[in-house]
Amino acid sequence: MSYSVLHIAPENFAGVPYDFKRMHERFGNHSRLITLHKNPLGFKEDICCNFPIPRSRAAKSYRLHHSLSTKGVQSEEKLYWEPKSYLEQLYFHLQTIKRVSTIESLIDTLKLDTFDIIHYDGGLDFTRDSRFAKRWKSMNKPIVNCYYGSDVRARGIIKEMEEISDLNITSEFDHLSLKSNLEYVFYPYDSSELPAEPDGKDFSHVRIVHSPTNRVYKGTELILSVIERLKKSYSFEFHLLENMTRSEVLSIKSTCTISIDQVGGKHGGTGYGKAGIESLAMGIPTITNMTDEYAHWLPDNPFVIANDEQSLTEQLIQLIESPDACKSLGEKGKRWVYEYHSYEQVNRHLESLYHKYGIL
Repeated sequence: MSYSVLHIAPENFAGVPYDFKRMHERFGNHSRLITLHKNPLGFKEDICCNFPIPRSRAAKSYRLHHSLSTKGVQSEEKLYWEPKSYLEQLYFHLQTIKRVSTIESLIDTLKLDTFDIIHYDGGLDFTRDSRFAKRWKSMNKPIVNCYYGSDVRARGIIKEMEEISDLNITSEFDHLSLKSNLEYVFYPYDSSELPAEPDGKDFSHVRIVHSPTNRVYKGTELILSVIERLKKSYSFEFHLLENMTRSEVLSIKSTCTISIDQVGGKHGGTGYGKAGIESLAMGIPTITNMTDEYAHWLPDNPFVIANDEQSLTEQLIQLIESPDACKSLGEKGKRWVYEYHSYEQVNRHLESLYHKYGIL
């Protein structure tokens, strides 16, 4: 039985919402992705409303300052978003007024009411009052909320979206201990987007790569300090990939032999994201931070774990001095990505959840 899924996301985070769309289509289902804001890193768009969003240094600083700390949270109630001030409340009220007519026109033009499942990537409706999600719920449309990371840690859960959802999923391990009703789903990933691998990659010619989307979340300053210290004793290339097009990042990354995803970020989570999956799919050993609980839970864990400056230094030295181990870890990573993140595996699991929660 085929079905249709409408994905709605603030933006195409790391290309993951678009991957969900493509995954549905791969197996004969109709899907569209509507994003509110254009992704600044050049990931593909389907339908983008291109609503303005403050991206200045001041705006980023404000969001970081008001980000939700999930460390030590004892009550799920504390995870819910609420305006931090009257000005913030006014901002979202005016934002809603500006958006409503555009969204209503979009719903009519694209016949969005005909979709079988409404899937919110980020758990956020077109407006903060969740009026369109409530409208679809009143039409008996199943509502799915999918949480990726910063939508919970930096913003918080929209309580009204939580109250009307039929299924809540996450791709972040640390969310499972924060919310009791979350189901874990691996990111869907299709390695066909990657550039062709160089023939006979030489792991003895060490090329280390780090491609942060947010330096604070990824622990970039710590990583740079370790790299500078190791340069005094070891010969290697280091590539810090920032403010580049998607194709440029993938092209350079494909030539590298070691990848550092994130280590010791002050406000980020633990584990890995799209950048880590890409590196593994390219056959590159990938270093990331991970709690002991997460490391033991993650099936067939392919990552090299470093949680602080000392462990990052030690892991890098081992990889730099062991080209054969790098090659072996790289091959393991490629197999692991297919087994857990391929469209086939993720679609099978997601459909099982659709059936479990009465959505299909």
